[in-house]
Amino acid sequence: MYYALRHLDELESEAIFIMRETAAQFQKPVLLFSGGKDSIVMVHVALKAFWPAKIPFALMHVDTGHNFQETLDFRDQLVEKHGLELIIASVQQSIDEGKAVDEKGPYASRNTIQSITLLDGIEKHGFDAAFGGGRRDEEKARAKERFFSHRDEFGQWDPKNQRPELWNLFNGKKNIGEHFRIFPLSNWTEMDVWQYIAKEHIDIPNLYYSHKRKVFNRKGVWYAENEFMTRLDGEELVEKIVRFRTIGDMTCTGAVLSEASTLSEIVQEVASARITERGTRADDKRSEAAMEERKKQGYF
Repeated sequence: MYYALRHLDELESEAIFIMRETAAQFQKPVLLFSGGKDSIVMVHVALKAFWPAKIPFALMHVDTGHNFQETLDFRDQLVEKHGLELIIASVQQSIDEGKAVDEKGPYASRNTIQSITLLDGIEKHGFDAAFGGGRRDEEKARAKERFFSHRDEFGQWDPKNQRPELWNLFNGKKNIGEHFRIFPLSNWTEMDVWQYIAKEHIDIPNLYYSHKRKVFNRKGVWYAENEFMTRLDGEELVEKIVRFRTIGDMTCTGAVLSEASTLSEIVQEVASARITERGTRADDKRSEAAMEERKKQGYF
């Protein structure tokens, strides 16, 4: 079994190297933590990278106000367990301060405007590098990212003007006001993440395991019952056995019908899946280049 998963050790070593390189090159990094499996894996890798010392950077959660309660509970437990510093950047506060405008209607989501909150948080705390859990296999815009992804003074990303990364040499030079997004899991796949979670016995929110939940179907996607979405005619609540492949804002994160209640069953399910994990994310379906457009505006 170890031989079969030996590539996970190589991916882990690469991620540890990138985290240590970031800590060496930048003054004040931060780890963007959503409570999802990728950010949880990043925390686990960071604990290994700097052990026996504490992680030398804070966690920042961009809170849309539309999170699953299970995600928030898990976040708080993780922070307390490892004695980590947590910074919460609130989208609701951005709205209250007039910096962002809440969308209206049945398809409203805060996923786009959280970029404003993210950039404000980076500026407020003086972060010059932000770890993100993006992987190249997730979505075509993600595939264009480098490990060290430069952002200009407005937090914008230019996919056509990225710096080359040869022989594990990373260029972190920047001007005042600019920062970098760092993606230590870039070369991982969804399968790698699940196999690593199983191998390392990493705790994850119970949302990832099959459970009974009241859901409704909208355009082929199952959404959990929540107070933030207005159901349309014909969108009736039914109880199904579901789980989530990705966790985010409740208004744009769909569930999948699944009986996978253990990590081994999830690995088997992912191996046979024909839809990507972001196939249930409504925010990615708004346009053909939805993700790339958001990333250019400062999104993760």
